[in-house]
Amino acid sequence: MNVGFIGTGSMGSLLIGAFIASGALEPSQIAASNRTFAKVECLAEQHPGLRAETNNADAAKGKDIVFLCIKPHEFRAVLDDIRGSLRPEQLVVSITSPVMLCQLEDWLPCKAAKVIPSITNHVGGGAALCMYGDRATAADRQRLEHLLRHISEPIRIDERYTRIVSDLSSCGPAFFAFFVQRFVDAAVEETGINRAEAIAIASAMILGTGKLLTEGGMTPEHIQARVAVPGGITARALELLELDCDGMFNRLIRTTHEKYREDVDKVQTSFYGEEVNGQ
Repeated sequence: MNVGFIGTGSMGSLLIGAFIASGALEPSQIAASNRTFAKVECLAEQHPGLRAETNNADAAKGKDIVFLCIKPHEFRAVLDDIRGSLRPEQLVVSITSPVMLCQLEDWLPCKAAKVIPSITNHVGGGAALCMYGDRATAADRQRLEHLLRHISEPIRIDERYTRIVSDLSSCGPAFFAFFVQRFVDAAVEETGINRAEAIAIASAMILGTGKLLTEGGMTPEHIQARVAVPGGITARALELLELDCDGMFNRLIRTTHEKYREDVDKVQTSFYGEEVNGQ
């Protein structure tokens, strides 16, 4: 399998590194391009054999799978760059949530898919959320998910739920890392405990809690019930959290969805222009 990457920023370089570290791909199976060529050269130095391409068309030409790891506003220009080099049997995979599968299929002569990765894929954990265009076959799905399975748990989802599953899977690590940070900050401020020690303890707790929710078969409600003795310390703290967090996650989801809709509209305009009188 030969794979192309267009965009080697934070997530593009993470995926490349994870695929190589997991043994899913050899560096010689990967070609990559980036707006700033020095970033691709750096990756090629880290992974000898990886082909650093100076233009997007060469990164896409002849590849079985082409990952587009770029920002929404870059799509129109990148698709214009590569569509002349693509063939019907190739699969182009966008990791950018506001770009719709129907838009990719409108602009490209090949098959299209969308994958929402997570920073947790860096350590072979978490999910990779998979969506497919109408032209993608069962064989295409199997090939992509076989690749992703080396670094994640591939989960197929309906594209209409792109934003909320992205909140849970892709944004979630940042949200929960924020809570760990604030929990540790408070522990240090209130008690003087060593910060590094507090982070180590809290990190081990997060890892263990995740295993309870997956391997342990417990639900969030079950864990709370098992830890919180009625009238005890944890129960009193949970009452405080219930009050202070009331509606907070609803507001969080509304905020991410509002920004998502803005990005969707901008992508739509970049592809098809401004609507005039609803036309």
